[in-house]
Amino acid sequence: MNKQFFKDAVGWGFVLWLIGYVLGIVLFAAVPPAMLGWVIMPIGIIITLWVLIKKIKSEELNYYLKISVIWTIIAVVFDYFFLVKVFNPADGYYKLDVYVYYLITFLLPLIVGWKKKRKTI
Repeated sequence: MNKQFFKDAVGWGFVLWLIGYVLGIVLFAAVPPAMLGWVIMPIGIIITLWVLIKKIKSEELNYYLKISVIWTIIAVVFDYFFLVKVFNPADGYYKLDVYVYYLITFLLPLIVGWKKKRKTI
């Protein structure tokens, strides 16, 4: 694994997860817990698209597939250990917004990678 790929996959994957985590903690007092994921998601999508378009330079779809897998693994594992285990939500954590978030985390890099390969971004 080369240094650039490690930065793009693990570095940005962790930073993007951390932004969502911090937003969740900051907004927890102002937003009902059932709505928290839906409020954070559009912000996360915008930031993720910015990273994918401006910071990740590859045009290889396989590169973006690997990033998709690693970002999704980071999201699932860190959510489990730092949200489910730490906060132990009374009504559970895994609801529709979380599954949509995981799906978007996986699909956004693939969509942007496909568009970059076609030179439409």
